Amino acid sequence: MTGSERREQLVTVSRALFAEKGFEGTSVEEIAVRAKVSKPVVYEHFGGKEGIYAVVVDREVQRLLGMLTEQLSSGGHPKRVVERAALALLDYIEANTDGFRILVRDSPVAQATGTFSSLIGDVASQVEHLLAAQFRTRRLDPAAAPMYAQMLVGLIALTGQWWLEARSPEKSVVAAHIVNLAWNGLSGLERDPQLSRLDLA
Repeated sequence: MTGSERREQLVTVSRALFAEKGFEGTSVEEIAVRAKVSKPVVYEHFGGKEGIYAVVVDREVQRLLGMLTEQLSSGGHPKRVVERAALALLDYIEANTDGFRILVRDSPVAQATGTFSSLIGDVASQVEHLLAAQFRTRRLDPAAAPMYAQMLVGLIALTGQWWLEARSPEKSVVAAHIVNLAWNGLSGLERDPQLSRLDLA
């Protein structure tokens, strides 16, 4: 193998192990054994487990963010944008199950910027301007858009984590239900929401 081919092999092997066992449960020795190389080869290419993990996570983040960004930036009615974003996440989970398992596991502290929550924050920041425009149209406070963006993206992401294991119903049905809750909730927003008074006496 060339150096680049060996590097790709190590990334592929490590990705499968991290998905199966997590970062803490995977050792450099296991990576080397499964790749049929010596431990020094792994260290030579990545400097250790942290280095190869960073490469694996970065690739998954870029893949998922690319899929979501494409849908969020494709224009059209905001409801369709939400539908496409929900389907894009479920498509990613279906096609990249190992990658999604890695992203939703707890990452080492050193990789805090590559965690699933930071990825969700990146996506939410792209959704903010879409919601802010809708809020202005409906005479709602656009300053609340960042908070609602977090809620909306969090709803899709957590449902995706559940569907990762459940795989039922099919993804188009799950996406339709996500949009049903999110869109119908957004369409009925109050200008000044208040909690109900609970009289316990």
